[in-house]
Amino acid sequence: MQTFRFTAFEKTGEILKDEAWEFFDEATAKSQGAEKIEQLGLLEKTHRLVNSSGKLILFHV
Repeated sequence: MQTFRFTAFEKTGEILKDEAWEFFDEATAKSQGAEKIEQLGLLEKTHRLVNSSGKLILFHV
């Protein structure tokens, strides 16, 4: 399992959610992360999912 960091923001810069998520690999993080973001109701908010090296896996403005 690999650790990824999810952060969602308001347009003002206020952090809505900042959590560590674990997935098997980057492909799984991208697909399952998108599903989890939708379930949290944050799909239309600015958000990012990065791996432990800081590589962007998902990003939405």
